[in-house]
Amino acid sequence: MRTIGRIATASGVGVETIRFYEREGLLPEPERSASGYRLYSDDAVARLRFIQRAKQLGFTLDEVRRLLTLADVAGPSAEVRALAADKLAIIDARLRDLGRMREALADLVECCDGSGSAASCPIIHALVDGDDAPGR
Repeated sequence: MRTIGRIATASGVGVETIRFYEREGLLPEPERSASGYRLYSDDAVARLRFIQRAKQLGFTLDEVRRLLTLADVAGPSAEVRALAADKLAIIDARLRDLGRMREALADLVECCDGSGSAASCPIIHALVDGDDAPGR
């Protein structure tokens, strides 16, 4: 059994984050020592790492909760796959949006030579007028 500080170090997750995950039900409430310290098993470290990896892949805490539930009860992998496929579709849509944003901003930057005042800046004019880029 380990204290919260030790599992924080072992998992790379902060103490306050661990307490938050407990409150959110992502991490089971640990046993307590006679003096009231939280005592965690090695399973807690693995669970914290799972949560962190899922978050790095873009899963929300609600989605992580669902994944943990499926893992805990050996639920159907089809449901896990569906969650991952939905997340992938969201990421693909964001990437498309970011590509469009980048293109529009690059056009705006190209139209501005950086001389003169902001009042005459084509970027400012495009933002005021609601255009993607001047001259489009």
